[in-house]
Amino acid sequence: MKGKDSLSHHVNSSQHSSARSRLSRRRFMLTGGAVAGAFALAPRHVLGGPGFVAPSEKITLACIGFGTQAIRELGGILASPEVQIVAVCDVEKDGMNYLEWGKGEIRNTIRRLIENPTWREGFNHPPGGRDVGKEIVETCYAKQRGKDQFKGCAAYVDFRELLECEKDVNAVKVMTPDHTHAAIALAALKKGIHVVVHKPLANRVMEARAVIETARTRKIATHFLPASEGAAQQEALAMVRNGAIGTLREIHNWSMRPMWPQFPILPADRPPIPAGFDWTLWLGPSLDRPYHPHYTHTNFRGWYEFGGGSIADMGHYSLWPIFQLLNLDAPISVESTPSHDCTVSDHVCSRIKNDYSFPVACTVRMRFAAKEDRPALDIFWYDGGIKPPAPEELMAENKELPEEGMMFLGDQGKILGGFRAENSRIIPDAKMRVYRQANSLPESVSSQAGRNRQSEGRSGREAAWITAFKGGPASYGDFLLAGPICDAVNLAAISLRLGGRRLQWNAASARITNVPEANTFLTREYRPGWEL
Repeated sequence: MKGKDSLSHHVNSSQHSSARSRLSRRRFMLTGGAVAGAFALAPRHVLGGPGFVAPSEKITLACIGFGTQAIRELGGILASPEVQIVAVCDVEKDGMNYLEWGKGEIRNTIRRLIENPTWREGFNHPPGGRDVGKEIVETCYAKQRGKDQFKGCAAYVDFRELLECEKDVNAVKVMTPDHTHAAIALAALKKGIHVVVHKPLANRVMEARAVIETARTRKIATHFLPASEGAAQQEALAMVRNGAIGTLREIHNWSMRPMWPQFPILPADRPPIPAGFDWTLWLGPSLDRPYHPHYTHTNFRGWYEFGGGSIADMGHYSLWPIFQLLNLDAPISVESTPSHDCTVSDHVCSRIKNDYSFPVACTVRMRFAAKEDRPALDIFWYDGGIKPPAPEELMAENKELPEEGMMFLGDQGKILGGFRAENSRIIPDAKMRVYRQANSLPESVSSQAGRNRQSEGRSGREAAWITAFKGGPASYGDFLLAGPICDAVNLAAISLRLGGRRLQWNAASARITNVPEANTFLTREYRPGWEL
């Protein structure tokens, strides 16, 4: 990213002066804001004992993006003795427009984190933003240290200022809208800082490739947050390798997403920008447009400019293990079938022409070339309530496909599961029983093949990246593994944007070969100063 884009306008937004930023963050953490001479008075659980990690050995983390999902995922980080959150950043100061999955969900999450059942009583909207983040972090750390107060978390509106001022930060977690992921990740990587990014890595093919290549050349440990080792997917593919369904030909994956509105038209009204919300910084690399809440706060996922659609939201979780376990390269072609909306004008019904927002529902087909001893494979994605037809094996048992799921089709059978499922199983049940007996598997115990690895006694979602960032083995979500799935998901968005066009993809040259005009969407038109 070039330039500062009026960075000086935001310098005073930090809640910590430059003099304080020069104070050693690790010294400050040690005493919770007290002077160094108070070291001898600190309680034992701060100075040592079981689970103690010296301040100099901690990962000093900045959380960039502090909306509802960041709050949902905060507990594991705050509980880790090996990580210290030293800064938070968000373009929202203390928001009034966040969205949540259930009334009071986010406020109740915060109440549990800070152990205050009456926090913001009477507050009728989901909380979020940098001030809320700072309050949560400092309240939780105060309780951990047995103090009334803890001061050691800076708050910023601009991630560039944070990266410039917080010299002790050695890792960032990026939880912003999709269109800013690449800009933030690249800025951190170029400073030698470890990066955790939520899905997607970027919502443009070339941006994701730039992030991956920078991580490769700088040799920096990274982690893609939706990555997993995929217990159920491992179990399903173990059965495939054992010949349970013959040769694997297709994988079908369906999700109940979206869980946000998919707006079929661009908003025409011009509501005022909310107080405390920096709309220009929210746009980041995107060109100027009038503010509207339809673009922000979870809604961003539904716009081609700002989001990646349902497949980026959920497909990374379910398909990441498939890409890794089958060693898939980028797809050779991607095609889609999007739904559409209609309108009435002057008593005439017509279809809305829409290349700006994702459809309410779609299917996507990704084709993968044969590789080594694996034949060609097709992966199908469905969302918006669409599912594949119920297979004969389930119909014979009077059963339905679940709301979300994954199905593996071979030329001699089918496996159901592999996505948010405790077990994968051959269908029908009678065939699974035969398989268990033939392989001496117990009736009610799942295979151990897919048990997620735990590193050095660590547990939870943070284990893999903590180990990697402290010099251990690369995580199973290392950015260097993300190229093929990033190509696939972002090509799906381009196909949908073009009304379902089939795109032939040459991964080596990074070109769509059959629809030349589609290559425009491999990148974006950048705001001056934000070019990658």
